[in-house]
Amino acid sequence: MKYELKFIKDLRESLEKYPDFINVILGPRQVGKTTGALCLQQEYLGSDSHYESAEGSTSLSNSWVREQWLLFKSKYKSGVLILDEIQNVENWSQEVKALWDMQKREGTSDKIKLILLGSSSLKIQKGLQESLAGRFRLFQVPHWSFKDTQKITQDLDLEQYLIYGGYPGSYQFIHNKKDFKNYILNSIIDPVIGKDILSLNRVKSPALFRQSFDLFCSYASKEISLTKLLGQLQNKGNTDLVKYYLELFEGSYMIKSLQKYSENKLKLRQSSPKIITLAPVLFSLTNSLNINSEILGRSFESVVGSELLKVSDNLSYWRDKNLEVDFVAEVDGKVFAIEVKSKMKTNTAQGLVAFTKKYPKSEGLIVDQSNWESVLGQLSDLS
Repeated sequence: MKYELKFIKDLRESLEKYPDFINVILGPRQVGKTTGALCLQQEYLGSDSHYESAEGSTSLSNSWVREQWLLFKSKYKSGVLILDEIQNVENWSQEVKALWDMQKREGTSDKIKLILLGSSSLKIQKGLQESLAGRFRLFQVPHWSFKDTQKITQDLDLEQYLIYGGYPGSYQFIHNKKDFKNYILNSIIDPVIGKDILSLNRVKSPALFRQSFDLFCSYASKEISLTKLLGQLQNKGNTDLVKYYLELFEGSYMIKSLQKYSENKLKLRQSSPKIITLAPVLFSLTNSLNINSEILGRSFESVVGSELLKVSDNLSYWRDKNLEVDFVAEVDGKVFAIEVKSKMKTNTAQGLVAFTKKYPKSEGLIVDQSNWESVLGQLSDLS
């Protein structure tokens, strides 16, 4: 990888400064987690390191973890062990905990440093919270931003990024729509749904679940009533089913649902969610890559939202009757009301004026394609 993603540098520093912690790398498929880990191994870690992946299996016993640990220790005694696709190993966290704690009790100078990678956030987060609390440092690798993309290719300007962006491996196919669609569907969406979700979670109707994904993505940058969405799925269940589906897709880094900003937390939980696709292509694909100014505007808003998620302690939206604010970002104790400007919108400032009057300690910001990167940079400096 010619361009070194930030997590590689952060991981290298963590191994040096915090050797007593397990390093956990989470993120969506096809964004460079494995490539980055292998680059780290080849360029920085030297010969006393080993990479092994649980890819290709959905039900390895937890003895796999112990086998890799013992094999490594028999060869190197100390160094860095990298285990990829750890979510495919049953009860992996319990085995990791047992081995890690045993090493700590032994107190020897020959220690294994451990890096774990995975693409299923829900399953891994559960294991971290239940078994490995206080023992790990978490690094999240997001989809490729426009800035990242510009580092490796000049083939995508901002408008093209809003259509094709998010997965660097797909960029070589942007001049052939058929090949591009096939790559996104066969190399990303189908494996996420089939391997990362359906093989690891209980879903009664896989076909309905797959249909719901396309529907969720089509609502990028829009609020959606869960009851209305359930009706569009033509299902006789209740909104708990839709919430469960949303949770699974969020846990696999495909979409994010934002709640309405309110100081009343009960109202916040009851609000209709606003959908953000975490890669632009997931939205544009629902329109068969046939793009108009409205689609570009919604895609740009979704991109701004996904970037705000990286710097905000809490991200939501706000609405009061016909007045709205696209995003409310809480950063370092401050509240920023952010409206994303596009050619399709009118009366952009009215929602900001109403919000800042209601919450006088907040700051209103308007972003467009000319200033969005600088505004996000300023917010990032605060976080």
